[in-house]
Amino acid sequence: MFVPYTPTLALIALGLIVLVAIGVRVIRSLRRFAAARTLVGDRVGDGVGLLKARSAALKVALAERRRPEQARTRANPAYDRRGADRRTSNA
Repeated sequence: MFVPYTPTLALIALGLIVLVAIGVRVIRSLRRFAAARTLVGDRVGDGVGLLKARSAALKVALAERRRPEQARTRANPAYDRRGADRRTSNA
């Protein structure tokens, strides 16, 4: 005995199976993408950290090359605005 809604149920079941299969593949791809994104983010972060460290080292090297008169400015936090050098002052 053939029921008229049997082909519809079969199509719905087939559609659900295909949908689950596609969902599994998409989830796997997203996991791989997330792992790759983490790896790239870590490498870029390392590169940025190295660049900041080199920039700071360059600033220190340039500051050390300045003449003593140039180093005694308001831009130098070790030199007080009143003209007293905080590095040698006990006050």
